[in-house]
Amino acid sequence: MSLQHQLALTFIKKIGPVLARSMMSQFGDAEQIFRLSKSSLSKARGVGAKTLREADFDEALRRAEAELNFIDRNNIDVLFYTDARYPRRLKNCHDAPLLLYSRGTTNLNMPRIISIVGTRNATDYGKQLCKQLVEELQEYHIMIASGLALGIDVAAHKECLRAGVPTVGVLGHGFDRMYPAQNRATADKMLENGGLLTEYPSGTNPDRENFPQRNRIVAGMADATVVVEAGLKGGALITAEIANTYNRDVFAFPGRLGDEYSEGCNFLIRNNKAQLLTCVADLAYSLGWEKNGELKGAPEQLTLAIDLSPGERSIYEIIREHKTPLAIDDLSIKTNMPVSQLAMALLDMELQGFIRSLPGKAYCIN
Repeated sequence: MSLQHQLALTFIKKIGPVLARSMMSQFGDAEQIFRLSKSSLSKARGVGAKTLREADFDEALRRAEAELNFIDRNNIDVLFYTDARYPRRLKNCHDAPLLLYSRGTTNLNMPRIISIVGTRNATDYGKQLCKQLVEELQEYHIMIASGLALGIDVAAHKECLRAGVPTVGVLGHGFDRMYPAQNRATADKMLENGGLLTEYPSGTNPDRENFPQRNRIVAGMADATVVVEAGLKGGALITAEIANTYNRDVFAFPGRLGDEYSEGCNFLIRNNKAQLLTCVADLAYSLGWEKNGELKGAPEQLTLAIDLSPGERSIYEIIREHKTPLAIDDLSIKTNMPVSQLAMALLDMELQGFIRSLPGKAYCIN
């Protein structure tokens, strides 16, 4: 499949990631979409006549060619959503980007990934919480993602660099610039143990509307999102809300009543949009983690699955052999079972005590 055509698909006006993936599933690949006539494309689900009238395929290919030159000159990696290196947690989100531009060294599919977000007006309390959180998370062999914004975001990235924890910053603009500029030195260091991600091509300004879009990547690529410190308005609460829509766990540190930059955290906790977090042990317990990569309660001796049906036994063996918790979407792929049918089998197995469910619709052997 041509990288130029994959890039070009993102440059077609009115065709966003959801529609683009739908077209890919119907026509096979990006290159084929550019070979077909507009008359043929109009037969695709969700593709209207107005969309095709405004679609300039030749211009999209020209822009893609220019972007390819920029990518080659700047040693940028491109992760199309069909690439095995594309963040699999993010891929499960319905509005995930069609492709990501990437720089750095880290594995975006590490077994454990946490997003840390918060206010741009971080207080000493918030910065200290970041330090404590990263230091304690270090023992769990994880990667930490954030938005490389001022305040809590960059504080989390800096603590990761100090502690040797891989960290990834998600940008709201292209790789031909850095916003805010004062974070450039931190961003450069992150390339050595972590990296940078963006869905935006070169020439994209850090416009206001890009950052809520950026936040869906921060939320979607992680197992859980931690809100360290936040006011009632701002990107941190948007990220938490997105994480909730993705059925991901959200945690928040409480603050004192009346503290402006703890009001958002207290709001999330009060309205059951985030779990109360006082230490990493709270998070680890909720996610079923143990230190040094072990599963909490991982049994030394296995339960005999003699009372399971052949289909349930197959599910049991897949979960057992995987060693780490398996999300229901991944199980659906591995078992070739529809999610609705799989969910019923999983519930029955859980009631019998063979497996247990974890936050984020993941399952492990009980």
